Amino acid sequence: MFHALVLNQEEKRTIATIEQMDESQLPEGNVLVAVDYSSLNFKDGLAITGKGKIIRNFPMIPGIDLAGTVIESQDARYQAGDHVVLTGWGVGENHWGGMAQRARLNADWLVPLPTGIDSKKAMMVGTAGFTAMLCVQALLDAGIKPEAGEILVTGASGGVGSVAVTLLAQLGYQVAAVTGRVEQNGPLLKQLGASRIIDRVEFEEPARPLEKQIWAGAVDTVGSKVLAKVLAQMDYNSAVAACGLAGGFDLPTTVMPFILRNVRLQGIDSVMCPTEKRIAAWEKLVALLPESYFEQACTEVELSEAAKYAEDITNGQVTGRVVIKL
Repeated sequence: MFHALVLNQEEKRTIATIEQMDESQLPEGNVLVAVDYSSLNFKDGLAITGKGKIIRNFPMIPGIDLAGTVIESQDARYQAGDHVVLTGWGVGENHWGGMAQRARLNADWLVPLPTGIDSKKAMMVGTAGFTAMLCVQALLDAGIKPEAGEILVTGASGGVGSVAVTLLAQLGYQVAAVTGRVEQNGPLLKQLGASRIIDRVEFEEPARPLEKQIWAGAVDTVGSKVLAKVLAQMDYNSAVAACGLAGGFDLPTTVMPFILRNVRLQGIDSVMCPTEKRIAAWEKLVALLPESYFEQACTEVELSEAAKYAEDITNGQVTGRVVIKL
């Protein structure tokens, strides 16, 4: 028997409860994992609170991330005792996810836990950190070098943003971090490596088609008018990695930044990222993230607290990562 956070729907409302379950209730899969840690992402918050139409089939165990130990495997790539990490692949959305002490999964979705981190640290990275690494890699692939100028990170105090700030600083970039809570989050962002902090209000006015060129590159986690403002301020031959919609899924922009300033807008999806790219990203994350990152920007909670923190994260009241101990 094991405990899980289970979501059900009653009269179009999502209800989250802790339930005791049996392994026989788990969905199909060829690897059974004892989950050590999961994490709470913005998408998990939307799923648990019902604020977003993330889950369409109930009951569902949320948790798009997990790290743990293989109990049994029918796949030759994994043996009992192996440490593994999982992000994405629709787990926690249409396949029971990480907010449970057991998970039965497809081996194709797993990545061996990289040498140098444990399950908790892997979940401090999680989908958010993995996505941040893909964003940073997109800027590297676009040829954006530190000497080109400042890199802007929007939503910098969130899970993706805080890791992006850290990674970029470790690579030698000057990072301008945008947050809606400058006094509260500014000191932490400076510790993570931001060279300056910018209040989000500066990006909330409607953007003109083109504005003063400021940024050599950008990582955007917000979308909507914030991303439109960012695009209008990009340098010639710059790149933006866009991975989020915390501010909305619309994009009130024009083609001007693209056709007059040669700006590249690169979409980043971490959910269906190929395995080879995943392994490379995880290895790079472990190499780049300093020990100091793991000493800050994290809140550890029990499974029973997940629903409360889900509400908080959707209201923009969480700084850094939240990991869930199973």
